[in-house]
Amino acid sequence: MLKSVDPILTGDLLKILCDMGHGDEIVLTDANFPAETVAQRLVRLPGIGADRVAGAVLSVMPLDDFVEAPAAAMACPDGRPPVYDDFDRELASANGGAVTMEEIDRFAFYERAQSAYAVVSTGERRLYANLILKKGVLRENPA
Repeated sequence: MLKSVDPILTGDLLKILCDMGHGDEIVLTDANFPAETVAQRLVRLPGIGADRVAGAVLSVMPLDDFVEAPAAAMACPDGRPPVYDDFDRELASANGGAVTMEEIDRFAFYERAQSAYAVVSTGERRLYANLILKKGVLRENPA
């Protein structure tokens, strides 16, 4: 166990997050997502909700502030699913304010996920609970 590090961030996941560079993307998926099919690197977190995983990842990973939307969710054909509110809450909490989360078509999401640095397969059972996060930079703190 590490102090101030969410315990669901496994050693494998922390290594992935550390190794990612500016602009790299990580995909957080629900339990129905074909993670094994699209992932270059795969971490499984069964039994843990996608919003909980998002909160943990965002507690250590900065989002890209050079792009308009550093987060993207898989668009639901039936309108905005309630899980998006949970994603918005986690994004805002970690970044001190609202973060733009774009919605992208299911097949465009799959394609983008294939080029992502890593995929985290969660135990999330809510449909369309799939989120892409683009890593940003840590700026030097002025002395």
